Amino acid sequence: MLQKYYEGTSKIINLSTEIGRLLGIVDATHIRKPKTELRRANRIETIHSSLQIEGNTLSVDQVTDIFDNVRVIGPAQDIVEVRNAIDVYRDLAGYDPFDHRSYLKAHKLLMSGLVPGAGKYRIEEVGVFKGAAIAHMAPPAWNVHHLMDQLFNYLKESPDNLIIKSCVFHYEMEFVHPFADGNGRMGRLWQTIILMQENPVFEFLPIESGILESQQEYYAMLALSDKDGMATKFVEYILALIRDSLAELINAQRAVLTDTERVLYFKEHTDLSEFTRKDYMNMFRSISSATATRDLKKGVERGVLIKEGANRLTVYKFRVAK
Repeated sequence: MLQKYYEGTSKIINLSTEIGRLLGIVDATHIRKPKTELRRANRIETIHSSLQIEGNTLSVDQVTDIFDNVRVIGPAQDIVEVRNAIDVYRDLAGYDPFDHRSYLKAHKLLMSGLVPGAGKYRIEEVGVFKGAAIAHMAPPAWNVHHLMDQLFNYLKESPDNLIIKSCVFHYEMEFVHPFADGNGRMGRLWQTIILMQENPVFEFLPIESGILESQQEYYAMLALSDKDGMATKFVEYILALIRDSLAELINAQRAVLTDTERVLYFKEHTDLSEFTRKDYMNMFRSISSATATRDLKKGVERGVLIKEGANRLTVYKFRVAK
């Protein structure tokens, strides 16, 4: 019998539905793999954010230099952390999210040269401290293998969708704290690897930056879920971050669409039988009124659109193919 890790609240259902809608837009607009420069920027942002959460002091510019094999001056451990993370994130597709051995291999590479026993579950008791007080006492070391077996079994066997599974895994891994060190970055890394099974776009989606920006809430949701004995609050929190990250990616991609691509994008995602320039601009909020006018004018000239009326009474319709 599978372990029950969370309650299926209306918030979880609604967020899952919205994420599904956004993924539909991602697929329809062919941005499963964002443009090269955006992929690069998002990868660097992901690595910088995930490590900064753990106290790494290197700036985005320094992480970028290491990414580009430029020599950087800084704390030696921080530099090793970044290099390790770059090596792991460059080969995300090479990891199997459902396999223990793959999971341990990732930890070994991520923590190589940083802690003894990298790539192995802890054999000592650990706790998470907030100041001098213990914020979370992890389960005993003798039970780590069993709890992680249960969690991987949930990944493989549960009928839950992969997006929810990724959130549950992230929380439960932090709760179990299977490693002596590197649990936080491994939880975020493995969630990404699970999400990639749902849609390739997640490889380059910097959810970690959202966690960094809401770091206090991140820890608060971990603590609240600990108190509840269920991952529910944390799942709700991470789902909201995934939704926001997808929406941000879609908006960024919209900004680099050509005039033809914008018109076709609008056609695919509007329910309006006729529309105004204002309706068009509501979907593309970053473009000027002059750009919107040019887009629509070219759409008419290409025979994609039909223009009716004039001045403030102008409306547009998509030409129906005969």
